[in-house]
Amino acid sequence: MPGRLRATAAPFVVASPAGACIRTRLRVSAVDQAVLRQVGEYLGRLAGRDLAARCRLGRGDDERARRKRTLTAACSSRWAGAITRTSQDQWWRAYHNLLDQRAGLQRGIRRIRMRLAAPVGGRAGRVRGYASRAERLEKQRRLHQLTARLESVEVHIAQGRVSVVRGGRRLLRTRQHLGEAGLTEPQWRRCWEAARWFVTADGEADKPLGNETIRVHPEEGWLELKLPLPLAHLANRPHGRYRLSCPVRFSYRAEAWAAQTASGAVRYDVLYRPERDRWYLDASWTHPRRPVPSLAELASIPRVAVDLNARHLDCTVLDPSGNPVGHPRTIPLELDDRCSTTRDGRLRATISQLIALAKTHGCQVIAVENLDFAEARAEGRETLGRGQRGKRLRRTVAGIPTGRFRDRLTQMCANQGLWVVAVDPAYTSRWGRQHWQVPLQHSTPTTSVTVHHAAAVVIGRRSLGHRARRRSGVPPTHRRMGVGESYRPGRPRSRVGAGPDPPGRRPGSPTWGARPAAATGAGLGSRWPRTVRGHPSAADGG
Repeated sequence: MPGRLRATAAPFVVASPAGACIRTRLRVSAVDQAVLRQVGEYLGRLAGRDLAARCRLGRGDDERARRKRTLTAACSSRWAGAITRTSQDQWWRAYHNLLDQRAGLQRGIRRIRMRLAAPVGGRAGRVRGYASRAERLEKQRRLHQLTARLESVEVHIAQGRVSVVRGGRRLLRTRQHLGEAGLTEPQWRRCWEAARWFVTADGEADKPLGNETIRVHPEEGWLELKLPLPLAHLANRPHGRYRLSCPVRFSYRAEAWAAQTASGAVRYDVLYRPERDRWYLDASWTHPRRPVPSLAELASIPRVAVDLNARHLDCTVLDPSGNPVGHPRTIPLELDDRCSTTRDGRLRATISQLIALAKTHGCQVIAVENLDFAEARAEGRETLGRGQRGKRLRRTVAGIPTGRFRDRLTQMCANQGLWVVAVDPAYTSRWGRQHWQVPLQHSTPTTSVTVHHAAAVVIGRRSLGHRARRRSGVPPTHRRMGVGESYRPGRPRSRVGAGPDPPGRRPGSPTWGARPAAATGAGLGSRWPRTVRGHPSAADGG
């Protein structure tokens, strides 16, 4: 069995984000709304044309300078720069999506071919064949479909031909399912048009207030934007600028934003949400990253280990020696059948509880699994079971917010001065159930310990550089759950196997009070541990 286990990757400290983004609501008047609508619609049409031109160019020269000159005549140089930069980012994102799609198709094809090579109802090594000939025939058909899709993706990658939907592919598909979405056609049309508007201005560090196109004064609380040339007649300020009638204030990280406007560049995005009939302003900027400490520098710091699951987080606090401290905790995370804003809000609330737990126990590190279900999503039909059970399991895996949780946790921990350590997720649940679930239940009898709590212990120990198991062969009277571990980073590790409890007595094995028979023969050295308590001489008084 040990020969079949794959090697686990080394843990690493996640770098903190290099930027920040804050949002506030704009309580605009009817006149302000009319001006913002015209600006968004006009610039949105220009952005759509430029994105189409960029997609036609493919992988060759993007010709951004020529495209920018063309747009400058229709709006201004700064609006044109923001539009061309956004088009370039969208093209590259779509191209990387093609690469990810190719990798997923290759995984699925490889897995199906491996199972087709095995006999029906049998096995070929560790690969299980399909249960029936009918299922095998269906998989052969699916293999042909995936192969055709892969060939099409390869052609698109070679030509640099990408697919980009301004406004979002999900919203576009909602047009065919208005009843399920609870929308009428006029309501969907308003959402579609608003999603395709463009009111984005990139920051400039050498300009007043960090942006020349959209200016926001942190002390006086006003917002001005430079109107495109065809809309200059709507200006209410000199030099073709329009100032909103409502005050603009940021309640979150306002001091950091004000400092950035005085010394650096700030990007602004004006957004409209038709479902709520509200306008918003986003401010974003970059800042230097914090120096990332090494794992050795964080080895002496207690931490909270987290096992992310569907509908809940399971947490365990560990000391620097890798021993559990206190009672395991479960934080609910209900995201099923919720809209994106509600899911994001609940995810933030859950992470806030996690950070509060870490601060309560004096932890400056949160250890998580470096989860990425890309392989499971690509091969899920072949590896996650059959029938309704397999569908439910695949749906559960797809619903776990691995990427969103990782990004939100990194951002919020950086704001609170905490660090995130990511570890390989291999075998955490298996080894947690085997080595830690029963000891945790014995040490915390008032808490219902699950396999996920035990997996969190393995995650935390792996982030510290420890093995999943503790030393074996320690008598119950000298066993310590929270005092310390004999191993420390940088010192030789004991050659004895690890485990929270001594190994169970097998038939024919010696008991704790009997000396091994193999050690009594002539010329054979003692196999007892060379410790004061373990040596037979300690029991004899010698």
